[in-house]
Amino acid sequence: MSDRILPRYTAGRQHAAKLEEPANDDAIEDLGCFAWLRGLRERAPMLEFRRKDGRSVAYDYTLLRKVEFDPSEGITLHIDDEKIRIIGRNLDDESRPGIQLLRGIHYRRVPWVRELDEDELFKAPEAVTVIERFDFKGAK
Repeated sequence: MSDRILPRYTAGRQHAAKLEEPANDDAIEDLGCFAWLRGLRERAPMLEFRRKDGRSVAYDYTLLRKVEFDPSEGITLHIDDEKIRIIGRNLDDESRPGIQLLRGIHYRRVPWVRELDEDELFKAPEAVTVIERFDFKGAK
């Protein structure tokens, strides 16, 4: 009887520890100009903006107050007192079935977005989601 008690109590703790482990890289799908969290319940705590020149900045998703989309202007994110515009093409189209940059930002499934360099922009097919640049207004 004592042999059964220990596994009963430790089994729950092992399961809880697995839930607390950080997501590994296999849980993130790299789609070129943005990444997508694969797990159904996965949510990114921050959204990182990766610039062509190697600089990057990340914002807490909880500070995101509003998301606007205009096909001619791109996606505008209102984060605190800042406006960040993602400029590109096919920003609201599916990159793969069920995977869309705009919707991914709405549901916090996108951990990072990346500006493509000139060579990548030139080689990218017309139907692919492409981020040309970011425009930061009010950034400190």
